[in-house]
Amino acid sequence: MSEAFNPVDGTRIAYQEAGTGTPLVLVHGSALSRAIWRGFGYVKALRNDYRLILVDMRGHGLSGKPHGPADYAMTLVIQDLLTVYDAAGIDAAHFMGYSFGARVGFSLADAHPERMLSLISAGGTYRLGEGTVSSLFFPGYDEALESGGMRAFLDGWEAEAGVTIDPATTNAFLANDPVALQAYFRQLAVEQGVDEKRLASIQTPALLLAGTDDRQRYIDSERAAELMPHARFEPLPGRGHGDTLFPSGPVLELVQPFLAGIDATRSV
Repeated sequence: MSEAFNPVDGTRIAYQEAGTGTPLVLVHGSALSRAIWRGFGYVKALRNDYRLILVDMRGHGLSGKPHGPADYAMTLVIQDLLTVYDAAGIDAAHFMGYSFGARVGFSLADAHPERMLSLISAGGTYRLGEGTVSSLFFPGYDEALESGGMRAFLDGWEAEAGVTIDPATTNAFLANDPVALQAYFRQLAVEQGVDEKRLASIQTPALLLAGTDDRQRYIDSERAAELMPHARFEPLPGRGHGDTLFPSGPVLELVQPFLAGIDATRSV
């Protein structure tokens, strides 16, 4: 495990490398960690062709967990990634993000296109705002974190979803600092995302993936592909938001040829 420190506020960002080749940065979603990429088989499938950079975003995994909502402003999150790029000696990289990780990818492509070889958004959106977290989890998530921590959060999520959350996700969520996660969610609720006019100016090649049962992300991804000049949208049949990445086989069948095509174009 390696670490880098954001020069703006000193937050520690943990990351791990695997494999060799063209750099590919992998960024997880809310309340998860870099462990998902190993657990779901992406590291095994991609490490022979790419230098994988698995990042724990601030507030998650082994990275620093500040407790103020403003500590999770997108400008700081983007600086976290730039700091990791610099620490790893990477000028530009492919980028794959899930959920919030995908949202970060849209912002990075908007603010620093020179650092992006391509963008893969899995279950992501360029838009955020009030109601985003409630729609992903359940109304009252903030109160649950305030009163009962991660256990109450998981109980509320299971009740809303009507299913039992799988053990791997349960363990990942229970490992979170509830105060840091609450601050992260509060900031997430007020972020505005990338304006559609700016989205239309992003030249980064992009593959946008969303499950057919992940309705809002499906709609947003389809819309982004219409606006971005070098993006294409691919639906993931029968998948909701929580199972966007797993099983990984059908996702990799889309991701690997996309990456190979970008690299082939760059080598000409």
